[in-house]
Amino acid sequence: MQSLRSLRPLLPSVREKEVLRPWLFAQRFIRHQAFDAGFDQNELAEARKWHQSFRITNLPEGNTSFSRSSGPGGQHVNKTETKATTTWSIQQLTAILPKLLHQGLRSSKYYSKRNDSISIQAQTERSRSANRDENHQKLFEELQSLYRISVPGETSPEKARKYEALKKSANEARINLKKQQSSKKQFRRGSSE
Repeated sequence: MQSLRSLRPLLPSVREKEVLRPWLFAQRFIRHQAFDAGFDQNELAEARKWHQSFRITNLPEGNTSFSRSSGPGGQHVNKTETKATTTWSIQQLTAILPKLLHQGLRSSKYYSKRNDSISIQAQTERSRSANRDENHQKLFEELQSLYRISVPGETSPEKARKYEALKKSANEARINLKKQQSSKKQFRRGSSE
């Protein structure tokens, strides 16, 4: 059987535990906050303003190439190049997006790491322009989805007051507990003398 001293190098130190589980130590501070309290308020305002004015016509054109489509369609599919592949570079998209959405672009299902771009394909329609428009529609929907995931809704004033009250009561309970522990230690110290 190994002694505790021989296992000491294998046991994580207190500092390592903080690194391994930072959420445990941050949890005390986060639990009494509104969800959007951890975000920069200027960036949130910028993202919400962008979302209200964002339309599909605001999207950059992107680079579209056409190739032969596959699937049903008979001779028309075999003779014409109607499959549209549109790519938008990440730099091109970050120029029109608020900062909160920049991180999510590279986690999109349409992200191509090889050329650092968003690449979307469509071949459902028989015309080139319809397939190109479908690519734009898919990008628009992807950006809307990214916004819903990345940007929290506004916290109502009543919820903000509720979280403020929770924070205050938790702080009071913590201080009372500290005082109780202090008096307990004081009592022990006084009885031993």
